[in-house]
Amino acid sequence: MTPPPPRAFAAATLALALLGCAVGPKYAVPPTPAAGQGPFVSADRARAADQPLPPYWWRLYQDPVLDRLVLQALAENDTLKAAAANLAYAQGLLDEARAGRYPTTDLTAGPTYGRSAEQVAAGAPAALSFAAGFTAAYQVDLFGRIRRAIEAAGANLEATAATEDATRVTVAAATAGAYADICGLGEQIDVARKSLGVVQQTYDITAAQRDAGALSDFELARQGVLLEQAKAAIPPLEGQRRSTLFALAALIGETPAEVPADAAACRLPPRLAQPLPVGDGAALLRRRPDVRAAERQIAAATARIGVAAADLYPTVTLGASVSNVAGNLGGLFNSSSAAYSLGPLITWTFPNISLARAHVTEARALTSAALATFDATVVEALQETEQALATYGAELEHHAALAAATARADEALRLAQIQYGAGAASALDLLTAESTQVAAVQAVAASDQAIAADQVAVFQALGGGWEDAPAVIPPPIARR
Repeated sequence: MTPPPPRAFAAATLALALLGCAVGPKYAVPPTPAAGQGPFVSADRARAADQPLPPYWWRLYQDPVLDRLVLQALAENDTLKAAAANLAYAQGLLDEARAGRYPTTDLTAGPTYGRSAEQVAAGAPAALSFAAGFTAAYQVDLFGRIRRAIEAAGANLEATAATEDATRVTVAAATAGAYADICGLGEQIDVARKSLGVVQQTYDITAAQRDAGALSDFELARQGVLLEQAKAAIPPLEGQRRSTLFALAALIGETPAEVPADAAACRLPPRLAQPLPVGDGAALLRRRPDVRAAERQIAAATARIGVAAADLYPTVTLGASVSNVAGNLGGLFNSSSAAYSLGPLITWTFPNISLARAHVTEARALTSAALATFDATVVEALQETEQALATYGAELEHHAALAAATARADEALRLAQIQYGAGAASALDLLTAESTQVAAVQAVAASDQAIAADQVAVFQALGGGWEDAPAVIPPPIARR
């Protein structure tokens, strides 16, 4: 059944393959702005250092609870699992493109019962017959269509991997930010309760003096307003804290019923005593996964121009087939009745290549858009980092001013209490001093939380945390 070895066929295949070339532009990595590769302009105000950002930046806080939460999120977060599945899909697309380098083959076999047109003309009865065949086709990559398709799929795989890393950056920062908010809100609740205790004590003293006739109902009512305001400040903080605990549970792949107890116990936000290690703009652009993803998308789009341009030229496919039809199974193996064919097939849309030209125009436009997206991503990376540093630096100054104001408010309240006890100050003076001190202490607690959140925002803008992250396994699909 097998024909003689097609030496001419193999020789022609090799000759055509050696003559092949890849059409389309050759890719070159686009440049980044030289002005954005130096030190950050907001680093001094944010008290940041030009030291390299460590991969596990959250360990700088030396908080074992935070370490555990971030590592759990990097392994169990559902959004990350979806990103891992997208990466597996991109790998499949690359494997599919690489398959174009090999011949396609089809093997067919089966019985048939009936009468052919020749049998009808000859008056022959219907009969059972057996047929078997084998076909093979190989597309010679003369103009690089397959090579460019593989390049595009490979660059797309690298872009998808960078997108997965960008998701890691987001998940790590979101987890650390949620933990910082939980701890900061815990501090604010404790401060609010302490302030409520102070106000309650003053209210009880005022009530006793009113009962003794030393103060009026109006003065007691005015003190009661401050008391109720102090009480009202606590429930919103508790509700916000519970909501953030639920968000943290989702980030680490748990349900709201499985809120981590060690995170719920935190009452002080994590805060770095050392300057933030931020490096410079050049290190930022090398590290940011979204910049890398945008650059790889340009590479993929450039390769697709070559894929489209290959349609302007002929396609050469080398084909071979062997088939046999017999009245019984044994006859299929009789080489004398085998039919075979061998030869090239040339296809070309010439002279009407307007559709192919349109595809090239579309591919070039998409590449131009990818280049613009890359430039925008670079500028956005620098912008986000500068904004985060500026916000963090401003909050540091704000916190310092609030701390000074709180010290003065504490002293003013102390003096007001002494003078009020001696009858040298009015109830209104004491109420004003109390109200000012309560607001000052609460403002410092809110600023503590803001500083922790701003630090995490800086780390997120710097784009670290993905380098040594654990591999994520997408959910398995049950086989049926």
